[in-house]
Amino acid sequence: MGFQVKFRRRREGRTDYRQRHKLITQDKNKYQSPKYRLVVRFTNRYVITQIIYAEVIGDKVLCQASSAELPKYGLKVGLKNYAAAYATGLLLARRLLKKIGLDETYSGVEEVTGEVVSTEVNGRTYFVEEVDDEKRPFRALLDVGIKNTTTGAKVFGAMKGASDGGLDIPHSNKRFPGYSRDTKQFDAEMHKGRIMGEHVADYMREMEEDDEENYQKHFAKYLENDLEADDLEELYEKVHAAIREDPVHVKAEKFTAIDKSFKKPVKKTYEQRKADSQAKKDSFVPKADDEEEEAEEEE
Repeated sequence: MGFQVKFRRRREGRTDYRQRHKLITQDKNKYQSPKYRLVVRFTNRYVITQIIYAEVIGDKVLCQASSAELPKYGLKVGLKNYAAAYATGLLLARRLLKKIGLDETYSGVEEVTGEVVSTEVNGRTYFVEEVDDEKRPFRALLDVGIKNTTTGAKVFGAMKGASDGGLDIPHSNKRFPGYSRDTKQFDAEMHKGRIMGEHVADYMREMEEDDEENYQKHFAKYLENDLEADDLEELYEKVHAAIREDPVHVKAEKFTAIDKSFKKPVKKTYEQRKADSQAKKDSFVPKADDEEEEAEEEE
């Protein structure tokens, strides 16, 4: 019996195929209807959210949003924390619903509460405030990749933003910040505070009191943008409002300012390269002779 080589992305540690199989396997009585996934990924600097569905030839992206777009909406710093992940998820949801014409039917949660929103219709639970009689909400399943799903993880911030944006994403409050596994209680105010950046504000105040020099270094970008601890909650409220007002992605203009005056020089022949090399060698010979003469005179 030979050795069975695992899939390349499994060998590289990039894809959990057991999880992926569950996320993309569709019921056969659905007649090849796409099964959508909310994919959340983190780079060194940004949060990337996408709505993806699988086909035989590969995955296809229906819509995407990145926290690199948030400076357009007024958030120029802290583009990878929990609050930024929430804003990116909100941007994705509003952009997708605008694209498919459901943005007015499902407006989502306009005022952040931190609570799980759900409603039951005909024995089925939908994670939106109200279900329209004609059009059902857009359902997507959270795809965390290989991230650990610990309580308070940022992937759930992006999911909460997408849910508050009007998407139907099955979830509970057990992985949100504010849930205690010991008491089985959920503190929605703590979760709301995390969404509005209160944890960052508290850390800013603490560091400013304890170590002013380190505070100036650590929060230099915040201070450059005239942001202090008391300004963050109002800032995130404005960002959420701006996202809801205009979530449409604007394509970047094609780069046309190409300098065509530059021309690559003609490649030298072997004889030319050899002559240049010899000329360079000859240029060192007189210098060497002068140094020897100077040494003899000194003696």
